[in-house]
Amino acid sequence: VQLQASGGGLVQAGGSLRLSCAASERTFSSLPVAWFRQAPGKEREFVAAKRESNGATRYSDSVKGRFTISRDNAKNTVYLDMSSLKPEDTALYYCAARAYWSVNYYSPTEWRVWGQGTQVTVSS
Repeated sequence: VQLQASGGGLVQAGGSLRLSCAASERTFSSLPVAWFRQAPGKEREFVAAKRESNGATRYSDSVKGRFTISRDNAKNTVYLDMSSLKPEDTALYYCAARAYWSVNYYSPTEWRVWGQGTQVTVSS
């Protein structure tokens, strides 16, 4: 499966943005998916994950209550709705997928398929 992320842009602090990640195959609905982000000079960090079909979700503490991960299996697409954005949310955002759920979902090394990244910049 191939992933293509989109929807990034420049937004003011407090604003909202929706990221999309489109998959190339219908089997996408059976795959766990996740969003990670990487700021300049920092390691890639976990943002959110969602189990296959419309299963359980997980969020990092830094985005919990502000970001929502969802998926539309009919469109082979996963979304990341971001609200109350802060300058520290500025990063390159990546979507990822793997064959089955891992208890180490928060680790970038657990995910096998990656999208190309979409830039989110939050101005103060």
